[in-house]
Amino acid sequence: LGAVVALPAMSGVAGAAIFRPDRPASDIAQDARRKPAMMMKFTGVRRGQTVVEILPGAGYFTRVFSNAVGPTGKVYAATSRESDELKALVREPGRQNIVLHVGSLAEIAPAGSANLVWTSRNYHDLKGSKAPADAAATVNKAAFAALKPGGYYVVLDHSAVAGSGFRDVDTLHRADADAVKAEVLQAGFVFDSESKLLANPGDDRSKPVFDPAIQGKTDQFVLRFRKPK
Repeated sequence: LGAVVALPAMSGVAGAAIFRPDRPASDIAQDARRKPAMMMKFTGVRRGQTVVEILPGAGYFTRVFSNAVGPTGKVYAATSRESDELKALVREPGRQNIVLHVGSLAEIAPAGSANLVWTSRNYHDLKGSKAPADAAATVNKAAFAALKPGGYYVVLDHSAVAGSGFRDVDTLHRADADAVKAEVLQAGFVFDSESKLLANPGDDRSKPVFDPAIQGKTDQFVLRFRKPK
């Protein structure tokens, strides 16, 4: 897939994003396996920057990004449906830098405003049978439009068997990294690097990600793309 990045121990912005006491215990309990500080280092996010998170779920990484960019930065949480969890999140003390964007994912932030667009464990859903046929292409195009030249688009998801494409998105909730890479490149991005921090060679990629035998321990790919200057 390309260059593999080895990252040092957490410090600076990455550490500050994790060690603040304003994250719920349920989030902190996931840190060991989701490695948020190391993910922040991989994204290169800095204080004062603008981040767009596509389909933030319950807001695990939304809070981390909020802490990382600080009060002078901004986080757009882009989702097609508003949830009680996200509505509660933006009302938390110190979360004034989060903007909840609810609606079409064709436009996720002001054009050319973002330093980083991020999506975690969602790409396979954009390829599922319940999603519009052009959902992934629409999101990739929106990510490209939202980014400043030189900005990063990071896609993290559960790994499927190499060469399987999007065959297993509905049954196993997994996607093939090479298939994702090919689609993102079609949107105009340049492949920049890959992180192996969430890889698990012990996962043979044959089980659904919610199977108790592998849940929370799946092999995951983290791909970083760049919008050309």
